[in-house]
Amino acid sequence: MDKLNIGSGKKELIGFISCDASKDVNPDVVVDLEERLPFKDNTFDEVIGNHILEHIHNFIPLMKELHRICINKAILKFSVPFYLSVGAFTDVTHCRFFTPFTFNDLISKEFAYEFGTEGMFKINKVKLIYGTGFAKKINWFMNPLINLSHRVYCKLFAGILPASDIEYELEITK
Repeated sequence: MDKLNIGSGKKELIGFISCDASKDVNPDVVVDLEERLPFKDNTFDEVIGNHILEHIHNFIPLMKELHRICINKAILKFSVPFYLSVGAFTDVTHCRFFTPFTFNDLISKEFAYEFGTEGMFKINKVKLIYGTGFAKKINWFMNPLINLSHRVYCKLFAGILPASDIEYELEITK
């Protein structure tokens, strides 16, 4: 099977097909993630996206497209800015924000019927990353603390000590 790196930019990953909206970064495939993806059904067993989902206006249609082009049990790995991080708000091209709970509605029986996404994904992992750059030096201490309980952290501490990123791992279910 194949592996896909969406919104790859100039970062090439061995074994991954790179796709990006900009032909200037020389991707393997020029792709507008706001449109139907130019790949066959059940093609990919892994998709990664590093700091791309926050730029997507048509988020639910993209998630449905990723479901379409992936095989059963394919792994989706995404990294996005945490909703209270400075990075989430300083980039004027960001159109959405992410919490540890963002994907819950896409899979819950209560809400997923509205989106047409019920049963499409399983959440394997959600991990908060406290710092990047200089602050990365204290991740060994902060990451375990902020990941003890995402609910407690978001309600009580995120406004004071906001994480920088969230890493998600989803699994396709068909």
